[in-house]
Amino acid sequence: MSAAARILDLGGAEALRAVVDGRTPGIVPAELAVQVTQEGSADYLRGLADGYAQAAATHRVESVWSGPHEHTVPVRSTEQALVDLVAGASEHLWLMTYSARPHRPVLDALGAARSRGVRVRVVVETLQGAGGALAGVEPGAAFLGVPGVELWHWPVRERPERSSRMHAKIAVADRRVLLVSSANLTQSGTVSNIEAGLLVRGGTAPRRATEHLEALVGSGTLARLAVGA
Repeated sequence: MSAAARILDLGGAEALRAVVDGRTPGIVPAELAVQVTQEGSADYLRGLADGYAQAAATHRVESVWSGPHEHTVPVRSTEQALVDLVAGASEHLWLMTYSARPHRPVLDALGAARSRGVRVRVVVETLQGAGGALAGVEPGAAFLGVPGVELWHWPVRERPERSSRMHAKIAVADRRVLLVSSANLTQSGTVSNIEAGLLVRGGTAPRRATEHLEALVGSGTLARLAVGA
């Protein structure tokens, strides 16, 4: 049942006045609520719902780049876009990366997010999963200095082929901001290399990306990863 239909069932104008007199001041002018009819209440709510739907559907996309910038073409840096995305998270944050190395601006932003109570989940490739293409320490070890960060991975047993890789590089904050980039979570990836990506604010893409990740967790495709110090 729609919000408008529920208002009609609850008594139309009386229910709308209750909203105005309650804890949502400013949404509906009080003088309007006093005068509206039952049918008018539903019409107003339909318009209000349409307005919220249109606002939720609007989105803004901008390009982000790592590497050298030309002053004649202003662009957003990958590092700054990522740090700002993390800094703006208030509830939950997903990051995915193939390779990772400690990079202080990103780690500081993640630490601040955790101190705000943000749930931070990072999906990384593993040395085993990379099949020799990655060397050194486990990519997940880059985040061990940030208390409370959850590490996840794509277990080799869940992969359709031995050559399959966890190669995604994205970040999603609160289902409303999405960064998709070719950059790994390293200093080289976010600063030095020439890497390109898109930052999406609003619309359905951030929500769908989050839903997809949560579905992968729910199906067991992604699993928790324990990385020793």
